[in-house]
Amino acid sequence: MNDDFVFVDDFASGIRWDAKYATWDNFTGKPVDGYLVNRIVGTRTLCAALESARDRARDLGFGLLLWDGYRPQRAVDCFVRWPQQPEDGRTKRRHYPNIDRAEMFEKGYVAAKSGHSRGSTVDLTLYHLATGELAAMGGDHDLMDSASHHGAKGIGPIEAGNRHDLCTIMTSSGFSSYECEWWHYTLKDEPYPDTYFDFPIA
Repeated sequence: MNDDFVFVDDFASGIRWDAKYATWDNFTGKPVDGYLVNRIVGTRTLCAALESARDRARDLGFGLLLWDGYRPQRAVDCFVRWPQQPEDGRTKRRHYPNIDRAEMFEKGYVAAKSGHSRGSTVDLTLYHLATGELAAMGGDHDLMDSASHHGAKGIGPIEAGNRHDLCTIMTSSGFSSYECEWWHYTLKDEPYPDTYFDFPIA
């Protein structure tokens, strides 16, 4: 890895993770190119900001659960190829129930160049410290649907409140949100704003 990239669990303690793209539990239905271990990688600057977010979350009775951080460009390339494959329906109901695969790009859910590849973007959610249960958010990670947008209509008050808490925690810790995905946040002052890395997570 680049010397400025580290495993988040080594530098920001007390944060849970489940690297979805290293598993079969993601919209492609199998582990993605470049994810060789189930761990989250990011820049040291990202880890410092996540420590701040962890502390802010704790004050509200929450912990952080990371789903993704640094994403190799080869993984992004895998996403670009995936819509060209025949539809088998295995992940459609859960991840893109109301659109076709090709529309993922048009609607802003998948990009040929991802901020994740710069090392300072994370996908994450909250969990309740008292129980360990995930906070209700009105939709799961990588639900490519308008229900995942910030301010989406039809989201219940508890779910909307939890999304608001996550957004407040992250923006107060130096991150900016992404309109189409309630779980996606990028450091405002990321150290590599124009570099897209491709080393594997191993």
